Amino acid sequence: MVRNRTSLDQSTFERLRRLYIIALSTIALSVIVSQILIRKHLNDQESDSRVINIAGRQRMLSQKLTKEIFSISIENNHQKQIELKNKFKKTLQLWELSHYALQEGSDSLRLPGNNSDVILNKFKDINLPFNAISTASSSVIKKIESTSNSTFTEELKTIQENEGAFLQQMDQIVNQFDLEAEEKVDWLRNLEMVLMTITLLLLLGEFLFIFWPTAKTVKNSLTELLEAEKKAKKMAFDADVLSDAKEKSIKELRALSHAIDETLFFARITPNGVITHMGKKFSRLFKFSKFTTNALFSKVISIHENEQTVIDDIVSNHKKTGWQGEVKATTKDQIGVWLEMSIIPFTLTDDKSELLIIASDITSKKAGQIEIERLTQASFEEKMNQQKTISSKIIENQEKEQNRIAKDVHDGIGQMLTGLKYNLESIDIKDIDKTAIKIEHLKELTSNIIKGVRTATFNLTPPELADYGIVPAITKLTQELSKLTGKDIVFYNKTDFTDRLDSLAEINIYRIVQEAINNAIKYADSSHILVSLSHSKDILSIVVDDDGKGFDPAKIKNVKNGEGGMGMTFMKERIKYIDGRLFLNSEKDKGTRVTLNIPLV
Repeated sequence: MVRNRTSLDQSTFERLRRLYIIALSTIALSVIVSQILIRKHLNDQESDSRVINIAGRQRMLSQKLTKEIFSISIENNHQKQIELKNKFKKTLQLWELSHYALQEGSDSLRLPGNNSDVILNKFKDINLPFNAISTASSSVIKKIESTSNSTFTEELKTIQENEGAFLQQMDQIVNQFDLEAEEKVDWLRNLEMVLMTITLLLLLGEFLFIFWPTAKTVKNSLTELLEAEKKAKKMAFDADVLSDAKEKSIKELRALSHAIDETLFFARITPNGVITHMGKKFSRLFKFSKFTTNALFSKVISIHENEQTVIDDIVSNHKKTGWQGEVKATTKDQIGVWLEMSIIPFTLTDDKSELLIIASDITSKKAGQIEIERLTQASFEEKMNQQKTISSKIIENQEKEQNRIAKDVHDGIGQMLTGLKYNLESIDIKDIDKTAIKIEHLKELTSNIIKGVRTATFNLTPPELADYGIVPAITKLTQELSKLTGKDIVFYNKTDFTDRLDSLAEINIYRIVQEAINNAIKYADSSHILVSLSHSKDILSIVVDDDGKGFDPAKIKNVKNGEGGMGMTFMKERIKYIDGRLFLNSEKDKGTRVTLNIPLV
């Protein structure tokens, strides 16, 4: 068979690998060259703004020199003149330093000194007024330092005459510096555009000459593979049709037997299970000799009596109708083998028939299935054990809650009722004054009993929940807990939700919110708790925020065997029961947020 030149053989992959390496290397090289050119240009431009700034400052310094020398000339106090002279001298030094640094460069001022010929020529023109001003300024300094009474008429006149020319030419230099900086920016912009164009052209070329042809090659190869698969399926189907048609030709049967013999576990047996022919794969696996006569198929492929019985029953029950399924066999080396086996009856002659056995080894697949079933069973048992633990904890907590309520009734309400009884029996209606005092005490005791009964019934099931719904119940809950604990507990109905829900949904939502608030009170050491409610068309959302000490949620996420975190487990069980979702977010010393999302449809 001639190999298709577009098939995905080793040479094709080698060629694709080389092309991809060339393409990626070209892109990487273009990016590196671009970065080198751009960074070099940016380094050259780094000092442009400083050069322009110092050049512009020269104009200011020249004007400052004129003002300061004028101030010196009109000052009569020699001591004042010396002070002004010192300032003037510093200005002159900075002005001269900057002038030479602009031309020749300076490390201290971070000036490069790489000026263009145009700027150098302009500096040659400006040097004449600069030197005149510098000489006159130096003369003024010497006169002040040598004598106490000097005049500077000539020097002042010289400076004033040259200042205008210096300023005008300095403006030209500053403008030229600015112009050259803009030209560098334009050059950099054009460079970036050119580099981007080159990169895009490279990408386009790689797409047209590498990626697109490669995609076409892969597509063609996949098409060929799909066509081959269709042909293979059709061939398999045709083989089944031929088997079902019970070909009568012994020659065709032998040809088919030979073909299958080389590729599959293949055998031919009589309707009684005696082997007439066994393929090479079967023979090698079960160590069957072709010289053996009258051997039963079941005894060859298994050494265990129970497995032999199963195989014999299959052959006996399906020798006319055919059969397909899984069979357990055991080799002579005590190795268990699972076979996916088909039994196909066919007629050799009018009075003689045989069974065609075609099988494949599915031992690995079967082992995987058995392991999956084992793991599934183990996981189910673990979940059941965990559910039993949770259920026992729920019952235990319910029992504790009932004991607590009974104790509250016995120790609180019961004792107050007993006290009420004794106080009633001790009333002497003849002693009006004492009777009035005891009646007042009985009123107070009765109020406490009523308050205790209301608290107990509120803890069991608040009447607001059954009468008015979840919003009034949570409102009452936050108000009562705020009074009892002294903490700032606030409920905020953001979207003015007033709808009623299913009674089971309302009681579960209420218990989850109650548990979240109690956790914030007991464990979070919080002073402010905010319960906020909002809703949309499909979702009711309730958020409980506190400013407590927080915790690590990871420590209570994996609750196993009922060890710790049962409050959170109960909340999750309740939210699961009403098809909602619960989210817990907390961080050490940053409070806790519990979020409930309940579907409304």
